[in-house]
Amino acid sequence: MPPKVSAKGAKKAAKTVTKPKDGKKRKAHRKESYSVYIYRVLKQVHPDTGVSSKAMSIMNSFVNDVFERIAAEASRLAHYNKRSTISSREIQTAVRLILPGELAKHATFSMSKLRYEFDEKIVQLSIVTC
Repeated sequence: MPPKVSAKGAKKAAKTVTKPKDGKKRKAHRKESYSVYIYRVLKQVHPDTGVSSKAMSIMNSFVNDVFERIAAEASRLAHYNKRSTISSREIQTAVRLILPGELAKHATFSMSKLRYEFDEKIVQLSIVTC
């Protein structure tokens, strides 16, 4: 009579990774997320507060969802205006359409400020290289 295998043992057996034919280990694929950036912002706002992995997963899903909504709306706006490139103008309009009231104003203000700083750095770099 074969020995009984617990449910945990069966799950572990199912998860074993098969080696490729050449005998080398495969590098595990990295799952991209915004968790590092979410954690940095949390520490800026509330330095003594932590976050659970479940809450981080929810926040990551939220950021992905908002990003996809803005990208889809910006794509639609570019298509309506017969443009093949999404510019900062389409992104800004998409943010205004998707985010409510004061949040949209804050986001567009931050975007304008960052864009200005970026343009200034580009100008400084072009002066240095000339």
